[in-house]
Amino acid sequence: MHNKAVNTLRSKAPLITAERLGSEAFRRDYGIRYAYVAGAMVKGIASKELVIRMGRAGLLAFFGTGGLSLAAIEETIQAIQSALCNGEAYGMNLLCNLAKPERELETVDLFLRYGIRNIEASAFMQITPALVKFRLTGLHQDVSGKPAARHRLMAKISRPEIAEQFLRPAPEEIVRLLLAQGELTEEEAALSQSVPLASDLCVEADSGGHTDMGNASVLLPAIMRLRDHLQQHYQYHQPVRIGAGGGIGTPESAASAFVLGADFILTGSINQCTVEAGTSDAVKDMLQEINVQDTDYAPAGDMFELGAKIQVLRKGVFFPARANKLYELWRNHDALDAIDEATRRQIQDKFLGRSFEEVYRETRDYYLTEAASEIDRAERNPKAKMALIFRWYFIHSMRLAAAGDMSQRVNFQIHCGPALGAFNQWVKNSLLQDWRQRHVDQLAEKLMNETAEFLQYRLLKVIGNQSL
Repeated sequence: MHNKAVNTLRSKAPLITAERLGSEAFRRDYGIRYAYVAGAMVKGIASKELVIRMGRAGLLAFFGTGGLSLAAIEETIQAIQSALCNGEAYGMNLLCNLAKPERELETVDLFLRYGIRNIEASAFMQITPALVKFRLTGLHQDVSGKPAARHRLMAKISRPEIAEQFLRPAPEEIVRLLLAQGELTEEEAALSQSVPLASDLCVEADSGGHTDMGNASVLLPAIMRLRDHLQQHYQYHQPVRIGAGGGIGTPESAASAFVLGADFILTGSINQCTVEAGTSDAVKDMLQEINVQDTDYAPAGDMFELGAKIQVLRKGVFFPARANKLYELWRNHDALDAIDEATRRQIQDKFLGRSFEEVYRETRDYYLTEAASEIDRAERNPKAKMALIFRWYFIHSMRLAAAGDMSQRVNFQIHCGPALGAFNQWVKNSLLQDWRQRHVDQLAEKLMNETAEFLQYRLLKVIGNQSL
């Protein structure tokens, strides 16, 4: 096609830039340059260094609080707030805690004490008092009489029935309970039914870590229609924004999310293989070599008895195979003694690296201070005791990976989705092939700018085909 014709086509097409992708309101509310989020990863893998670097670049990231003590979370908040003291964007993750739900409220109280404005809620299957307290604290009427929320809650969801709970106002019974306990004011309770519980939803497709193995092209439109229906019903002053996460590691995958109507995109796996990620160099060396087929599914240790799934690295490790075997043994047996001797010996020698008795003693000592009811249940129910012992392997395998103990490489548990494999192929033979050259903000810049270029190219091609 001649240059004159190309220029004519370009004049017909709107200019697509990284700054214009997604929701303008999302960028404005969070005070960020792009409709782009670096999502949380547990145990500080989405580290304070990652959050600070993103904030300084005018971008948003959430710190991964899951599995950390309140003292460690508080120390991290102090470090982030010392570094980001000029209004830069950042947020903290709040992970559902089935074993000790009161920990959620303790974590929210910590957030409120330090003035945290943004949280990312993960793995919730129902609304809890902690979520309601955070969202509604500080809710007031602005000068025009409209409800104004002080806090933003981004919920990661992958099922319509969970999304619906976050798209509705806070459950009235929880609001009444918090009001009676003095956790909410009369004004906050009175305004509670005028705002949705979530300010934003991130629709997670088949992501690393906890996953329902969803399909983005199916899930995203379904959740957006649900949002539109409930917005029409409740007539919220500010509609809930819908973003997309899971499987995003290349311009093509990011572009598909924006074309489907996503207000923002959220990345996870690709950020785990950066300088700032809070995991071992050994893990990063392994991750930079993977392709799209190198992940697998395993039981989720924190939801072991519920049958929830996580997506993890398969290449070079035995963890997914061993984790699945533990789950099948638990499903098919009522007690450890019901498992044959050879299998029990294999688990203790190869998987755990110690005896069942040693594992149980360590687990019991922990739960007696953190959640004594778990030990009471285990002492009464041999199957529950077996679950506690097997769940120890999931904690242990994450510690091994974080420490980079190469003598135990086969037991590394590394949460990861195929998006990282796609990213690795995209940057192959470039400076970014080596993770030591990958910085989390630079990945965001590259991904958003090349997504805009890709969309501009595709739009020009569509217009050109129509003109022929």
